[in-house]
Amino acid sequence: MLYHPIFKRIIFNSRGSKGGTVFAFIGYIHNSSFPQPLSEEEERIFIDRLVKNDVEARNILIEHNLRLVAHITKKYEHCGEDIEELISIGTMGLIKAINTFDPNKGTRLATYAARCIENEILMHLRAKKKQRGEVSLYNPIGIDKEGNEITLIDVLGTETDTVVDAVENEFDQEKIRKYVSQLNKRERDVIELRYGLINGLRKTQKEIAKKNGIIKVLYFKD
Repeated sequence: MLYHPIFKRIIFNSRGSKGGTVFAFIGYIHNSSFPQPLSEEEERIFIDRLVKNDVEARNILIEHNLRLVAHITKKYEHCGEDIEELISIGTMGLIKAINTFDPNKGTRLATYAARCIENEILMHLRAKKKQRGEVSLYNPIGIDKEGNEITLIDVLGTETDTVVDAVENEFDQEKIRKYVSQLNKRERDVIELRYGLINGLRKTQKEIAKKNGIIKVLYFKD
């Protein structure tokens, strides 16, 4: 039988824990014992069985395409992420590929699986990057005299232009710039115009709203 005994014990339960999957996968790496790719005829037979919801065929197709995960994950080994985590993510992509593969669309299984594996890894990396680096107008940037958190949207949304004086008492230009650099372009433009961070010329909320095509977005009353 083509089905590897290790996988028979812990084979992919995509609805449960993926720890066993990673363990078995790492075992393959250390032993350099990836199963050989299926022949075209073997793959066709197992895909036919997969379409009929044959679980064993599904698992065999996953096992014999694991080398795709290894090949694709290797491209990201210097991106600063834990390689075992990327292997886990890539393997989940492979499982999704096998679960959703439609042979009637004319795409080869390996081509479709490689795309799913890479997409899964890229989505994971984008999510991690977003968690680490993106600051929103709703993120706290300090506290007021009463100990309440102040967000950029709190500062921006105050009705009168006298807010500038109050803000500068709490946050100097350097601190504002630090957070502004992590905003998305639209939010950054609004803050830079509001506090004159580029040319020293501050704009009112109405001027900013007009320039950016914002209608009654920046006007909040306490």
